Amino acid sequence: MIKMDTKTTVKIELVGVLRKTYGKEAEEKAVKGTTAKIRDVIRKLAENSSQEFKRALIDPELQDPRPNTLILVNGREISVLEGLETPVKNGDKIVLISVSHGG
Repeated sequence: MIKMDTKTTVKIELVGVLRKTYGKEAEEKAVKGTTAKIRDVIRKLAENSSQEFKRALIDPELQDPRPNTLILVNGREISVLEGLETPVKNGDKIVLISVSHGG
């Protein structure tokens, strides 16, 4: 039996400070396997990015993007789905919107 190396490819759109620090407004990323989750996509996006982008995307104390970023999968916020464990399918559109906190 031959095992196929399958990947899930998603389109990521970046909004706000994330766009500025990443240097692009959109990116396609492939993650290994057919059972990819939002968490995998975020890791893949951050792994070869600048430190400035990583700081803007991921909360350093929580190691979680959600306090800093609104994450949509095909127009739905991940908190109404399965959070960072939300599965992604080939062709899904993920939008990352930076959130500003004021005081």
